[in-house]
Amino acid sequence: MAKPKKWRDVPMAGVAFGATAEAVETGQWRSIRPLWDSEKCISCLICWNQCPDRAVTTDESGKVTGIDEFYCKGCGICAHLCPKDAIEMKPETDFAAARGDR
Repeated sequence: MAKPKKWRDVPMAGVAFGATAEAVETGQWRSIRPLWDSEKCISCLICWNQCPDRAVTTDESGKVTGIDEFYCKGCGICAHLCPKDAIEMKPETDFAAARGDR
């Protein structure tokens, strides 16, 4: 049986910091995109608080103003947590014609 190691016997390792949307444009990774409905939104900021990519945008007063598509990776957390269903996830293929894709 192997002898348990003490903390001083474990080799040191580097720390890998996670990428944030401030450093990496993650919008090209997604297959679904959020559609934000300003009329349904009550600016509760649940989506803003839970977005792992900081893609939900707000104004100076703290009201939600939309979703930055360059940074949204389409995880759907915002849509799942929205109490007013103000965010709906749609397939990227729905927007292919608007972009000129085939």
